[in-house]
Amino acid sequence: MSVAANFSIRGRVVAITGGSGVIGGTLARALAAAGARVALVDRNRPAADATAAEIHAAGGEAMVSAGDVLDAAQMRAARDAIVASWGHVDALVNAAGGNVARARSDDRPVFDVPMDAFDEVLRLNLHGSVQPSLIFAEAMAARGSGSIVLISSMAASQALSGVLGYSVAKSGIDIFTRWMATELAAKYGDGLRVNAIAPGFFVTHQNRDVLVMPDGSYTPRSRAIIAKTPMARFGKPEELVGAVHWLCSDAATFVTGTVIPVDGGFSAFSGV
Repeated sequence: MSVAANFSIRGRVVAITGGSGVIGGTLARALAAAGARVALVDRNRPAADATAAEIHAAGGEAMVSAGDVLDAAQMRAARDAIVASWGHVDALVNAAGGNVARARSDDRPVFDVPMDAFDEVLRLNLHGSVQPSLIFAEAMAARGSGSIVLISSMAASQALSGVLGYSVAKSGIDIFTRWMATELAAKYGDGLRVNAIAPGFFVTHQNRDVLVMPDGSYTPRSRAIIAKTPMARFGKPEELVGAVHWLCSDAATFVTGTVIPVDGGFSAFSGV
């Protein structure tokens, strides 16, 4: 098989949780443009419908299977709807997640962060990826093939101020990626793979107020991030596409249990 054929995802069924978000939507549109059949799994049905409409308008294939990643029954219903429509699921991309403002400690002592806020960010970012992965992996295991891609973070590998709950959740994503990769390959065959990407810093709807001032200038936090990023800039959501596309393709058939930084060199640089 040629190199180009190995990288092809044409006709593959890819489910994306959080498919109407900045990162999830970018991945959905790009993978659909590459020929994948994209299923948007999202609790925000109007936003997911709008993303699907964009994909259709561009000539791609998409469907919406509404559901909350924290609701097991809804995730099973979403999986079953995709299988009923398209026969199977080749890949799952867990793009649902994000920080919770009440769980941050930038402007207060960490001792004052409510535990329910800590629990909320933990559930959204850890449980919200573990649960869909388990549910979709069950169908993949029955078929003997499938690729799961999770979203880790720079917050998983080193301490970032203000985001204790988010950091704990993303650290959990890293070990879950390795654990689940081992479990699936050992028990269900080498056709099942689990990997993660660890984005560097990207400006999204959720973190814009933390990174960008009302006048468009960078906050002190942004300036500190860029000073530790050798490429000296924030990432663009579309710069995550290549790694995810690769992990969903046959070009990565011997890749499992990895966490791949996409960070402009942030994780490689000591800051000195």
